Amino acid sequence: MKNCKIINARIPGYEELQELAICDGKIMAIAPSVAMTDLPILDVEGDWISLGGVDLQINGALGLAFPDVQISDFGRLTEICNFLWEQGVDGFLPTIVTTSIENIHRSLAVFTEFMAQQPDNTAKVLGAHLEGPFLNPQKRGAHPEEYLLPLTLDSVRAVLSKYAGIVKVITLAAELDQTGMVIPYLRSLGIIVSLGHSQANFAQAESAFGSGASMVTHAFNAMPGLHHREPGLLGSALTQSHVQCGFIADGQHVHPAMLKLLMRSGNYTDGLFLVSDALAPLGLPDGKYPWDVREIEVIDGTARLADGTLSGTTRSLLVGVQNLVKWGICDPGTAILLATIAPRHALIQTDDRHGTLDDDYLGQAANLLRWKPDLADFVRVRSI
Repeated sequence: MKNCKIINARIPGYEELQELAICDGKIMAIAPSVAMTDLPILDVEGDWISLGGVDLQINGALGLAFPDVQISDFGRLTEICNFLWEQGVDGFLPTIVTTSIENIHRSLAVFTEFMAQQPDNTAKVLGAHLEGPFLNPQKRGAHPEEYLLPLTLDSVRAVLSKYAGIVKVITLAAELDQTGMVIPYLRSLGIIVSLGHSQANFAQAESAFGSGASMVTHAFNAMPGLHHREPGLLGSALTQSHVQCGFIADGQHVHPAMLKLLMRSGNYTDGLFLVSDALAPLGLPDGKYPWDVREIEVIDGTARLADGTLSGTTRSLLVGVQNLVKWGICDPGTAILLATIAPRHALIQTDDRHGTLDDDYLGQAANLLRWKPDLADFVRVRSI
């Protein structure tokens, strides 16, 4: 969309109906009345208008697992980006789960080269998320134990090698660091440290967040539960103003009642964001699929290993938005913000994250979504 004035729009975070001025493909103004009379008008009749989603934890799609990506897969990656675009996703962090160092390096090399040639009007690779290999074996979930590594500076340097610049987020179990040096080192490289797949108690989590960790990977999953005498990792995170907690809203990873509790503990500007945690069969039908050397079975969009271990979902990011509204957990505007503005905030380093809603929207590319008032459906807003 190049030049247009959208009228009668509900915009997440704003009161009442708004008008948006789109000039040269960017959002230039948002107000109840925009004084630009020379623009073509699109009346959305009270529908929601939002930015596209940003998925900070997605493990693959259309049959391609991101840890398995090869240089010959550029065509498949392009197809995945186009598919995610039509699913309402503007950008994503391909997530590389625990695997060999060789696989990690190859995958990071492929994504580095792929990012250099991405076109417009497709979901953009924003960097990479390493979910492992520095995880607690007791909370590894579906991650293969044979590839877990000790959390030391030497191991971290070996995994990152020359690819630290593409890694935006790394998930680790902070209690495994016996020196207290790893998190400050990763932060010095500009990498966001997310705690997850961890047995960290409250004191260990407090120390990690004090050292620069600023995120939690799939809240509630692969970590101790909340307890009134030992709040644990998540309890610590929810008391930290600078910590962002990702969560999955597929109905399987976390019970809706716990999501309602989570929502009472944070909001889209300071604490929470949606992720999909989608696996390689995203976009494919239910069935059995390879998962490293093992196999997963997808039933009704939920993937499990043969022993029943929950390994992920094949539901896309914005299904979580619709679920939050369907379950009565939050209003439509907040649900949209949790998948659009909130993950964008989470990628910005702590001190610069907060601003006004205008700061979140103005100047952004007008790759907009149009949602029905109840969020039952959405479409990309095309040029008029």
